[in-house]
Amino acid sequence: MIKLSLQKRLHSAQGILNLEVDMDIAEGEFVTLFGKSGTGKTTLLRMLAGLAVPDAGRIEVHGETWYDSALGINLPPQRRRVGLVFQDYALFPNMTVRQNLEYAMKDPKARGRVEEILEVAHLGQLASRRPGTLSGGQKQRVALARALVSDPGILLLDEPLSALDQELRMKLQGEIAEIQKRYRLATILVSHDLGEIFRLSQRVMCLEDGRIHRTGKPGDVFGGGGMSNKIQLTGVVLEIKAADVVLVLTILVGNEVVRVTSLPQDAEGMRVGDKVFIAAKAFNPMVFKADTAPRAG
Repeated sequence: MIKLSLQKRLHSAQGILNLEVDMDIAEGEFVTLFGKSGTGKTTLLRMLAGLAVPDAGRIEVHGETWYDSALGINLPPQRRRVGLVFQDYALFPNMTVRQNLEYAMKDPKARGRVEEILEVAHLGQLASRRPGTLSGGQKQRVALARALVSDPGILLLDEPLSALDQELRMKLQGEIAEIQKRYRLATILVSHDLGEIFRLSQRVMCLEDGRIHRTGKPGDVFGGGGMSNKIQLTGVVLEIKAADVVLVLTILVGNEVVRVTSLPQDAEGMRVGDKVFIAAKAFNPMVFKADTAPRAG
């Protein structure tokens, strides 16, 4: 269990922001911080990692106190079991992939951990290459592997995939989900991408004006606006849930989330991640897979 109760005064583009956050995260839980830029999301991750000092409060991770302003406790970053991945990869260009991972090991004797992580992150064939010869997606995979090699107690992801194209993002999202479940890591993601949030998160916390104003499952936080009655829309399926005799499809259209009901036979073969076409018939929205949608006329 991770328990946070932190306060920090920030200077944002809008002026002074008083960040006041209280949150609990269960072991193995995947939580996303969502909100406008400048609301303190990255600062919160940095305080957890020991890269920024709160004005007051307490951080407890798996029963160990990392920070307590009242008791004068503030563990340095190297003593905190944190895996941290930023948007920029921050890899050592003069080291190979394997050497980048070995450098991050806190226990020099745990060489087997490097080989395990190389295998899990599908980096075995790239282990002897240097970052300058890798693609953006491969570099981000190395950054994630490096964060895991020290056997962290918590994984912090600060918009790690935002610089990648959509197809590659979806592929790496799947790999992050598999790794997170494999190691049962409590994970905090900062993201503005709703598709990414739906695919990865068990819980979303919305930061506004330095405080958590809403929290819950992604579908509950973002899908409460009712069904769209627009026609001829295309989108991506984020979630499929059974509700009595129908299915409720949660679909990302642009940067908006809509919910549409469908009969099971109409949604047969539809999967999360499928591109779909939304049309209207007798004022009722209907959803078709993009490759099977009926042509107009």
